[in-house]
Amino acid sequence: MLGVLLTQYQGKIVGPVAWVLGHLMNGIFNALNAIGLPNIGLAIIIFTTVINLCLLPLTYKQQKFSKLQAKMSPELKAIQEKYKGKKDNDSMLAMQAETKELYAKYGVSQTGSCLQLLIQMPILVALYRVIYSMPAYVTIVRNAFYPLVEQLRSTSGAAEFVQGLKSAAAYSKQFSNELFTSGNVQYIENTYIDVLNKASTADWTSLSDKFTDLSSSIDQTYAALSRFNNFLGMNIGDSPMYMIQTAFTDKKFLLLLGGIMVPFLAAFTQWVNTKLMPQTTDPNAKIDPNDPSAQMQQSMKTMSIMMPLMSAFFALSLPAGMGIYWIIGAVIRSILQILINKHIDKTDIDAEIAKNTEKYKKKMEKMKTSPQMNMYANMSTRSISSAAKNTTVKDVDVDKKVAKSREFYEKNNIRKDSLLAKANMVKDFNENINKE
Repeated sequence: MLGVLLTQYQGKIVGPVAWVLGHLMNGIFNALNAIGLPNIGLAIIIFTTVINLCLLPLTYKQQKFSKLQAKMSPELKAIQEKYKGKKDNDSMLAMQAETKELYAKYGVSQTGSCLQLLIQMPILVALYRVIYSMPAYVTIVRNAFYPLVEQLRSTSGAAEFVQGLKSAAAYSKQFSNELFTSGNVQYIENTYIDVLNKASTADWTSLSDKFTDLSSSIDQTYAALSRFNNFLGMNIGDSPMYMIQTAFTDKKFLLLLGGIMVPFLAAFTQWVNTKLMPQTTDPNAKIDPNDPSAQMQQSMKTMSIMMPLMSAFFALSLPAGMGIYWIIGAVIRSILQILINKHIDKTDIDAEIAKNTEKYKKKMEKMKTSPQMNMYANMSTRSISSAAKNTTVKDVDVDKKVAKSREFYEKNNIRKDSLLAKANMVKDFNENINKE
């Protein structure tokens, strides 16, 4: 069991998700193998399609929120303008209540599509991890590396040579890990599989030239992996950059075309995907620094430029299988976005608003009669009654003190030089003036 776990992704959140998706990928590849099509490229396409279809309900909610947010944006901005510059507690509470009512009117949450994104992110990252480390999750692919990795483990100088391959750079820490240096059989074999899984054709050639005694096992493993990785005439285990360099050297123009098309399509499909995403504000309008939705739109505009460029860069340098994953994922998302947008556009938004408003009113009415609201109401009533009672008592005390002071003054029981005597002189003077 240790041998299976070591090469799989071990993240606390993404790890378990990748484990589940790994079983799905393993099932897909086994099914393809059963019909004589054990192809990693085809498995990636089916796997990516299935996952995106499973995420369709979340995608629909996310797109619907974006559409409704675009429609309610003017009303939200009007509320913000209404309370602009007002920092007192009453104004802040009133703004919060009106904003909450507006979101309820359109049937969307104030947290927006954050919940959908939080659910989707671990799945999408796990999807990437499974495709990136196929031997860790697909048994047939993993078995293709045997008996070669067993023979390399017992061959003198193999560890140093494998560590020197270009594909070993990403796994340098595994070679210095205590399990590797102490001779743990399963960990060493898994490390070799990780490196050889990312090895280019040139790496396999150098491995065969270095260990001639193992040439039979090397050729057998490379042939099996080439059969799994062969997609549209390309070895998707190689990076497009390597394909382009090899194509120039060997004058293979179809390979050159494939090496160029993978990163180009990865960038282009990603760009189309971002363009199809619903716009919450007018993309040509002037950005208001006080409008959160406008600021978010500006960020999205920047991402629509950066994401395709990043996709092209990674698709050029990583194995072509990852580029195929990005292309297929973007194509499927674009198709789903077109269908979802058409469905949402046919929806009667005004009827939806009326329905949500009625639902919100019923919810408020229900909350008024709830035990919690009654408890809060009783607490408030008691507080108001208590405050009124205290006010009444205070007023009575003041009247008593005033009457006592007046009686004291009228009996002439005060000193002539006291402050009270002077105050009474002013009072008498004012009363005489008013009589005249």
